[in-house]
Amino acid sequence: MNEFRVPPVVLYGRDSFLQTGRHAASLGSKALIVSDRVMEKLGYIRRCEQLLHQAGVASLSYPDVNSEPTDQHVAAALELFQKENCDLLVAIGGGSCLDAAKAVSIVAVNGGYIGDYIGVNKEISHRPIPLIAIPTTAGTGSEVTSVTVITNTTNDVKMMIKHPALIPAVAIVDPILTLTSPPHVTSSTGIDALCHAIEAYLSRRAHPITDTLALSAIQLISRNIRTVYENGDHITARENMALAAMQAGMAFSNASVCLIHGMSRPIGAIFHVPHGISNAMLLPAVLEFSKEACIERLARIGRVFSDDLKTLSDAEAADGVISLIKQLCMDLHIPNMSQQGIDRAEFERAVDKMAADALESGSPGMNPRIPTHAEIVELYHQCYDYHFVNI
Repeated sequence: MNEFRVPPVVLYGRDSFLQTGRHAASLGSKALIVSDRVMEKLGYIRRCEQLLHQAGVASLSYPDVNSEPTDQHVAAALELFQKENCDLLVAIGGGSCLDAAKAVSIVAVNGGYIGDYIGVNKEISHRPIPLIAIPTTAGTGSEVTSVTVITNTTNDVKMMIKHPALIPAVAIVDPILTLTSPPHVTSSTGIDALCHAIEAYLSRRAHPITDTLALSAIQLISRNIRTVYENGDHITARENMALAAMQAGMAFSNASVCLIHGMSRPIGAIFHVPHGISNAMLLPAVLEFSKEACIERLARIGRVFSDDLKTLSDAEAADGVISLIKQLCMDLHIPNMSQQGIDRAEFERAVDKMAADALESGSPGMNPRIPTHAEIVELYHQCYDYHFVNI
């Protein structure tokens, strides 16, 4: 049996953001807006406050989430939420803002520490605080997923928490909000969405509904990501990327991510590398590692990724799409770990813990080829100085 869950309400399209107040009014009377300083500077928080006010919903904001949400952000936002007697959450920004708000939504009514909910060690017995999730990047798909990833600042571990209670009440995907994303954010979030779609399709938990969404997302991303990277004002391409990120989020939330994400989280937690970049650093090498266990599926990805691969054999198409992904990483100026500035000595000291943390997350167990600890260590070493160029 397969299960498929998405938010009860999904609004998608240009100017859908304008419907925020109408949906908020049906869910609560006082909202905490969870966001970051970039959204504050761009005026998105103020606009959100105006839309809520027009609908009769009071609001205040917590604008201090950064690119890697932590348990400290969750605790601070939760304190403000409770102090001000809020009954609704609105998250606007990148996936970090959405993830932080998701964490608040369950802790506010179920108590404890957000880390208690890993593997549902603590029961989520009460309905979460209603959350309206509004992404401003085309990347994480967090607005439609049952997942939040929060860094434990005590042990530098990214805690992945998955539960249906984390699915927002309303997702509002307005591509116009992504027009302000600078090229480096556009590329890293776009590659993140591509990783979501690829891993959802290769996952051991993939099923027909997630396959359809994943392949659609891969096709949209392959045909639009360079355009939005080079011309951020191209609204049609932005629209396609926003749709693709949402589809990829629906796909992986109902299938799973795999080895790339399992290895990526420790890089972000320890070295504070943006999530999309840490995924991209790993993507080609992990696909090469996994290829023999998923040639047919990788070939199908290739034929969707590029029309040039449609007439090739499975083996040729699988090799071909890995080559095309390497070229894409080059075109988007994705660095390897060394180029990102990760110190080699610090990397060597951390690599064993990183491999252990990756396995502990459970994501590598969904990979077509399940790695050992030693194989993950070796993959990390390959990726430290990885050359995206096809040799």
